[in-house]
Amino acid sequence: MEDTLKKYSLLNQLNVSRETFLDFEIFISMILEKNKEINLISKETAKNDIIRHRHVIDSAQIIDFVDLNNNTTSDLGTGGGFPGIIVSIMIKNMKKDTKLKLYEKSQRKSSFLREVSRKLNLDIEVIQKDIFETRELKTGTIMARAFKPLPLVLDLVYKNFTSYKNLIIFMGKSGNKILEETLKNWELDYEKKKSITNDDSFLLNIKQIKRKN
Repeated sequence: MEDTLKKYSLLNQLNVSRETFLDFEIFISMILEKNKEINLISKETAKNDIIRHRHVIDSAQIIDFVDLNNNTTSDLGTGGGFPGIIVSIMIKNMKKDTKLKLYEKSQRKSSFLREVSRKLNLDIEVIQKDIFETRELKTGTIMARAFKPLPLVLDLVYKNFTSYKNLIIFMGKSGNKILEETLKNWELDYEKKKSITNDDSFLLNIKQIKRKN
């Protein structure tokens, strides 16, 4: 167990429980097994240490931005469950009462996510729909990781969600340039947080979105 804890040392500042790390390890095993059948993550990254760093720890770092006082949090295009499953594991072990809504249009990925939810006893609703065709949505926090470009995500949230608390987006190497371009068309109330897994990346926590005329 001590060896496992060391592998998650980047999360020390987040005060994550031992039970959470054990659930993370079970999820990693499930990802590796299922990845032999369907493409949840790229074959090059399908190794324990890489999944742990690039996907699990990267996803877990957003927990401080998630509104845990709301009864739902939504993950847009969750894929193999990043960050949705990771955040749900953390919320379960924090004894918080927040359901995760995972939007994923792939039937096979949705089936896998439900399997994970059952095995780890997570409070999750997997919604197998194209999020772009789903209207009048209400939620607390919205999360988007490796989903769509920033302008598309903003447009989606602006049009399809009638209420939400905040939007968390993972931004990569060219994130600052993309943000600068995006601000020409959108007014955003936001804060940035440097990624703990990649020096070139950051998280964007957006509170308000308004389209410029």
